[in-house]
Amino acid sequence: MSFFNKILTKLGIGGKEAAAQTVDAAPVSAPEAAAPAAPAATAAPATEAAAAPVQEVPMFDVVADLEKKAAANPQKLNWRTSIVDLLKLLDLDSSLTARKELANELGCPGDLMGDSAKMNMWLHKTVLAKIAANGGNIPQDLIS
Repeated sequence: MSFFNKILTKLGIGGKEAAAQTVDAAPVSAPEAAAPAAPAATAAPATEAAAAPVQEVPMFDVVADLEKKAAANPQKLNWRTSIVDLLKLLDLDSSLTARKELANELGCPGDLMGDSAKMNMWLHKTVLAKIAANGGNIPQDLIS
């Protein structure tokens, strides 16, 4: 199981499906490319049908879960700004080695890998964005 899938599992997102998915899943609109060209009048229903699976992704209340865990934790952990605190809150390895493994898995640019502070900032935003992409209710201000 990939490091990111461990995060999803700790959050209760996906279960078996999360373990089977890759981190960089193909866009849902891929079947449209294989479909034969249709007149413009019939293209809209096909687009809606292709988008339907995205709408079926259940939303997980990640924020409430993480806030509850943070309140119950004896350490003052700020998961909203720190990847280290987020990993600690989920009882996952937050060491530099583990964070570098996660950064490599998620495709962190090489120029950020040599600066742990920059890597951590990139990693935090990327992890939260990927949680949101997998059905977690992450506020937009934490991702952008």
